[in-house]
Amino acid sequence: MTERTIIRLGPRHREAAIATLAAAFQSDPAVSWIIPNEAERARRLPRMFAWLWDDHQRHGIALGTPGCEAVTLWRLPGKVHHHDPLWPPEIMRLLGIFGRRILRASTVGDAIGAHLAKGEDWYYLRYAGVQPDCQGQGLGGLTIRAGLAEAAAAGKPALLETATESNVGIYLRLGFAVHEEWDVPAKGGPHFWSMSRPV
Repeated sequence: MTERTIIRLGPRHREAAIATLAAAFQSDPAVSWIIPNEAERARRLPRMFAWLWDDHQRHGIALGTPGCEAVTLWRLPGKVHHHDPLWPPEIMRLLGIFGRRILRASTVGDAIGAHLAKGEDWYYLRYAGVQPDCQGQGLGGLTIRAGLAEAAAAGKPALLETATESNVGIYLRLGFAVHEEWDVPAKGGPHFWSMSRPV
């Protein structure tokens, strides 16, 4: 039975959290557009989420179940729009993650940045994932509510983007509202819903 307590995830959870997020995003429309080949996507996603995990340990928080069946990565107020400088080592790391798909990854990232609500005074839910064999148990909603509770305690609103239409209803039930719909400006680029939740 999956433990339903939500905790702050740290270094000892790294590998399990990366595995959960990589599995959860294997069919994500935006990731699938960036890396169209399924086998290549399965190979590259753990590298991508290792990079994102490390980023959020520096500039945000990770919340989830103790066994990492559900994981969320949040940027905190003051860090919503932050990007580490693209020094040569960081560029090489990104090339190792995305390979020849790096231009598509950059196109999606730039589009998200262009539509991301202005200002830093938010809790920003960047990624939320549940292990495929644990979906449908309410773990995703439980984990997101824990982050929203932190935002409410701090008196801050929350925001997110999703490219998965079936997620929109879930977020609506969690108190978010759609404030913009948009497409990545490229051939076949994914459609996104930008959503926010007031204090």
